[in-house]
Amino acid sequence: MAAAETLGRFPKAHPRVVTAVLSVVGYILVLGAFGGVLPFPTIERGTVNLLGDAIAVVNTAALAAILVGVRFIRRGEVRKHRAAMLTAFSLIMVFLALYLLKVGGGFEKAILAKGVVLWAYLAMLAIHILLSALSVPVVLHAVVLGLTHTPEELRDTVHKRVGRVAVAAWGLSLALGIVTYLMLNHVYGWEPRAELLLLVAVPNLWEKLDG
Repeated sequence: MAAAETLGRFPKAHPRVVTAVLSVVGYILVLGAFGGVLPFPTIERGTVNLLGDAIAVVNTAALAAILVGVRFIRRGEVRKHRAAMLTAFSLIMVFLALYLLKVGGGFEKAILAKGVVLWAYLAMLAIHILLSALSVPVVLHAVVLGLTHTPEELRDTVHKRVGRVAVAAWGLSLALGIVTYLMLNHVYGWEPRAELLLLVAVPNLWEKLDG
C-alpha cells in the first residue's frame, strides 16, 4: 500500500520526469512507425484516405476544444477549462493512434502542385511537423501538472506559462495540419509516395518547379 501511494505521488512530485518519459515513448512510437520497425498491418488506399479524413476531423475537433478551453480560462471557469483541455488531449491521443496506423501500414502522399503553391505547401507542412514534434513535451508537461495539482496548487507552478506556449504551438500545428490536408486532398490532389514526403520532395522539387 505504501509503495502504491508513493508511486501515485511521484507524478506530482516529479512532473518533469514523467513528462520526459512520456515524450520519449511518443517519439519512439512515431519514429518506429516511420521506420517500419513496428508491426503494423498493411492497409489499402481507400483505408489510407479514410484515415486521413478521420484525422482531419479529429484535429479540427481538438483545435475547437483548445479554443473553447482558452475562452473558459479567460472567464475564470477553471473546471470547464480543464474539461475542454482534457478533451483536446484525448482527441490528440486518438489522432496519434490513427496517424501511426496510417503511416505504419499505408503510404505517404505528395501534392500535385507546382511553383509558389508547392513552396507554400511544403513550408506549412514543415512548420506543422516541427511544431508537432516540439509541442509534445510542452503539452504533456501542462497536462501532467493539470492532472496532479489542484487549481490552487497550480498557481505555484509553471502551468500557466507552459500552457500558453502549449496552446500557441499546438493550436498553430493543428491549424496548419488542417490547411495542408485540404490542399492535398481536396484542392490540388496527390500521388502516392512509398517514401516519406519530405525525403522525396527535395530531390524532385526543382523538377516540379520547372515542370
